[in-house]
Amino acid sequence: MSDKPKIFIQKAKDTINLAKQYWNVPPKGNYISYKEIASLSGAGFGVNWTVLLASMIALNASNFLVGASIGLKPMDLQIMLNVANIIGIPLGIFRSWYYDNHHLKGGKFLPFLRMTAVPTVLISLIFVWLPYEQMTYITKAVVVEIMYLLLNVFLCFYNESYTYFQQIISPDAQERANVMSISQVIYSLAPSISNLFIPMIAGWTWGLNNIWTYRIIYPIFTIIGLIFSIVFFRKVKERLILPKKKPEPVRMLDAIREVAKNKYYWIIQAAAWVVFLESGYGVILGWSFVYAYGGQYEASLGLANTIIGNAGLWAMLLTPLAIKFMGKRNLLITANAINILVLFAMYFSYKNLIILCVLWYFNTFINTFWNIVQHNISADMKDYHQWKTGVRIDGLFGPLGMIGTVIGLFTGLVYPAIYEKMGLLENYNVLYDDTIRNNLFEVLIIFSAIGAFLNLVPFCFYNLTENKHKAYVGVLKIRAMFEDHFLGELEDNDLEETMEIILQAKELFGKEKLPVDKTCLRDARKLPKRTEEEKLLRSEAIKKAKEEIRNIKETNLAIERSAIIIEDLNKFNSASAGIKLATATETFANGEIFYYENARAELKAARQLPKKTKTEKETRTDAIKLAKVKKESASLIRKYGLENIKKPDESVKQELLNRETSSFFESMKIKQEIRIYLKNESVYSRIIKPYSDAESLLAQAKYYEHYEELEERYHALHN
Repeated sequence: MSDKPKIFIQKAKDTINLAKQYWNVPPKGNYISYKEIASLSGAGFGVNWTVLLASMIALNASNFLVGASIGLKPMDLQIMLNVANIIGIPLGIFRSWYYDNHHLKGGKFLPFLRMTAVPTVLISLIFVWLPYEQMTYITKAVVVEIMYLLLNVFLCFYNESYTYFQQIISPDAQERANVMSISQVIYSLAPSISNLFIPMIAGWTWGLNNIWTYRIIYPIFTIIGLIFSIVFFRKVKERLILPKKKPEPVRMLDAIREVAKNKYYWIIQAAAWVVFLESGYGVILGWSFVYAYGGQYEASLGLANTIIGNAGLWAMLLTPLAIKFMGKRNLLITANAINILVLFAMYFSYKNLIILCVLWYFNTFINTFWNIVQHNISADMKDYHQWKTGVRIDGLFGPLGMIGTVIGLFTGLVYPAIYEKMGLLENYNVLYDDTIRNNLFEVLIIFSAIGAFLNLVPFCFYNLTENKHKAYVGVLKIRAMFEDHFLGELEDNDLEETMEIILQAKELFGKEKLPVDKTCLRDARKLPKRTEEEKLLRSEAIKKAKEEIRNIKETNLAIERSAIIIEDLNKFNSASAGIKLATATETFANGEIFYYENARAELKAARQLPKKTKTEKETRTDAIKLAKVKKESASLIRKYGLENIKKPDESVKQELLNRETSSFFESMKIKQEIRIYLKNESVYSRIIKPYSDAESLLAQAKYYEHYEELEERYHALHN
């Protein structure tokens, strides 16, 4: 046997042994075992299969089911979509609030995945089996609208819960990217299989523009997806970095105030607002197979989709490496820039079906990077928000996102207007006309290229690097460690993990970065490789040189992180912190309810403070922030009257939080009572915010005084 088969066999054995070793226990430094990755992949397979078919019930002209099969006009579909979006705004706001405030067992998002799967499948099955052939046009439109609204009550919970769940599968950004990449390879088989067989089944039956095709397809695919999701979601779990105390309920308006200050949130939202424009070209492939060349290639669409879908597989496998090499921001910018070039090439070659498929393959490859990275960027942004504000929210990022829904009411009219302007009404057979179809395609490609450019621009301002994020997560672990220690709930494994972060930061803090000299690697590559012995020596030398360079780069990154970590650890030792603590002590001495009648004057004076040095800037920022809080407190006291301000009974809230529920409706009743309580509590908390902020700051300063005690406990574990 030659060396190559032996090497291959050995690698296969090593892979199997590695899988066995980490099947139930995650590798050192990671959070997720291989068994859970497999379960996440199986669950994702079910979700994607279920969501794919349910989301095919879409109110747009490119949708074969609602458009060509049922026969609704593009502009009517857009108006119906706008109505659904308007109705969906309060539902979306409720959904966002409920994620962060529900009292259901099983986690933050997993309960919704288990509860909404069956209704989603059931409604989508009923939808396709309604007798549209016997309905008038108006009746069809009304029925489709009602069913669409009903479906989305459950589908949005199902789809969003899965998206959010992926973002908290691990607190480590690189591991999260790796896991999402691996699992997506598996669960992307769902759309790949669907895209292959649905057009084939359509070719054997009534075609993609006939409702009877979908009446056959939906029962087969959706029920399989449902079974997969139910089975595998029982074997995965969420991971949030939080102190072990029960999280406080989050009031929506309070969360919105904080979310509005998150710059990365607005960057992500700005990109999302223009993504509709980039998606216009998406109908070209399907319509080319169904309507070009007299429709003779319609049955081949499934094969084309399967081959093109394979491009996503390679992108999924490469995404972790691409993120590690380029970073998420640069990867997104590069992907969008390449997408613009692909669309430019498509404009001149879309009439050739083979070239169109090749370009679509490459476009799918590029866009898959975006699909994975956008979830990771959203997760990083939420971790940053928790580091910045001290409050963990997920769903309540949604209400401000409704701005995008409102914008979509108007931007969504763009493509339907283009369709109708170019001659596409309720009769989709006009697309068999080469002139109408080609003119429409060219306009769609131009608009999509403009959208791709606009989508690229916001990320030029995104500077949350992977290393910064890793430092912020480290700080969150440190804060949780101190608070858990104060509560008497700090476990040894959490102490060890966090103290290792601190000790590494202490060792590297203040050190200069090491120069990355690649001379050793270049010299290793120049070594002779004539004999097997020389090849082995050269290979070892290259491996050693790469390892040295990698270690230097990792050390430099750790030096960068150490500045953020030590700054947080020593945040009560600086000159500005001393001023802040002294001010907090004075504010705390005023008591909970104090009328700051001079708050406006304090704010004016704070804005006039010097800001030349770092200490001056920090002192000025703290003074302005405190004056604004005092100003709001004084305003509320004037509004409600000092004599009417009473502290809400904490025992009422605790009883509501601890009350067990056995159904959604019981949970909703509790939420209503909590909502009323939280409204009163929010007013009171804003009135006493100067006091409570001072109390929190002084308490945290006291927590941090226990560092030496924690370090002794850590060393005791290793002696």
